Amino acid sequence: MDINYIHSLFLKCKSVSIDTRKIEPNSLFVAIKGDRFDANTFAAEALEKGASYVIIDNSEYFIDQRTILVEDSLMALQELAKFHRTYLKLPIIALTGSNGKTTTKELINVVLSKKYNTKATIGNLNNHIGVPLTLLSFNSETEIGIVEMGANHKKEIQFLCELAKPDYGYITNFGKAHLEGFGGVAGVIEGKSEMYHYLFENDKLAFINLEDPIQVEKAKILKSFSFGINKENANVNITGVKANPFVEINYSNGTIASHLIGLYNANNINAALAIGKYFEVEDNAIKEALESYIPENNRSQLLTKGTNQIVLDAYNANPSSMSVAIANFIQLDNPNKIMILGDMFELGQESQQEHKAIVAMLLNEKNVTSYFIGKAFYDNRIDENNFRFYESFEAFASHLKETKIENSTILIKGSRGMALERTLDFL
Repeated sequence: MDINYIHSLFLKCKSVSIDTRKIEPNSLFVAIKGDRFDANTFAAEALEKGASYVIIDNSEYFIDQRTILVEDSLMALQELAKFHRTYLKLPIIALTGSNGKTTTKELINVVLSKKYNTKATIGNLNNHIGVPLTLLSFNSETEIGIVEMGANHKKEIQFLCELAKPDYGYITNFGKAHLEGFGGVAGVIEGKSEMYHYLFENDKLAFINLEDPIQVEKAKILKSFSFGINKENANVNITGVKANPFVEINYSNGTIASHLIGLYNANNINAALAIGKYFEVEDNAIKEALESYIPENNRSQLLTKGTNQIVLDAYNANPSSMSVAIANFIQLDNPNKIMILGDMFELGQESQQEHKAIVAMLLNEKNVTSYFIGKAFYDNRIDENNFRFYESFEAFASHLKETKIENSTILIKGSRGMALERTLDFL
């Protein structure tokens, strides 16, 4: 595989695609095999739809000089991205963590774009395919690249760092996410810390949240730039935060009033603020950027449906994010509070224990009605007047068809596979 030659062809193209449904004219199509399909079979279709070149790894589908035959298409995509990243020589910020990655990435992007031409990971394309696609979206006009990295096993962050070669790194937190793949919380810490290892070995800089003792400990060997709340020793000292329901940050004798709900989003905002300061974005521009950002895609959205106010946080869930979302919701002043909580996935042997812990967390909250949806919660059901358990979303939906919820403040939180945003259809 002549990666230099492939890169020369890539530079002639407008974009890269792995999906013939999204082919653009003058694009490079990379045929990546999936669990249920062989994308080599779509090579001809890609060319018909306007692709200039296709990369395949099955000689049966070779078409003409526009076809690039490699041993492994996925590896070719990754090596091309790695080569392109080195070719561009632009500064790259990488971030990972158990919770808040995508929101933090978007906040960093809106802040830095006030001064620089930035490009960031689209959505949550943060895995072994998404990161290469992100790197290949950067071009000679990109001044700073922002790369989100996700993982559910050890060595994945290490691999992604070797592709992206970040100059700066930030870990949002170390929580109870993907416990099944990481083998427990200790495995999560070890896996996420692979980013710190890369930064240390390559003499790069980490952004450190002084609110997190794990980060503080890890930072002892790192070049770092720190932030924290009422931390005089921080490079960026935030003097106060509050949320009811939206997060407000006190900094530099002023207030930043965000559209993000919940104290758990404060550190996401603080990280973007600190990174903006490091890259010398003016205070007024940082404030304008953070105050203009409005979340979407079921992430901490505040919606109104009829007479109900809804906190929609149904994009994903794990024990850490579920706990902080519940704690924040409980402290709201609003009357008639209802929680609709869905199962948390990928917890392996700890699933029963973690679902039971969430139920137990709410035992003393007599003024909140809690609906628990999914088999894992149902298996941990208990008899409490303000608790309702449903084994499936369909069973819960049947209840909603017969029971009208009005004049309430509602939290909707669950793993992506639960798709609890469907609840909105019944409110």
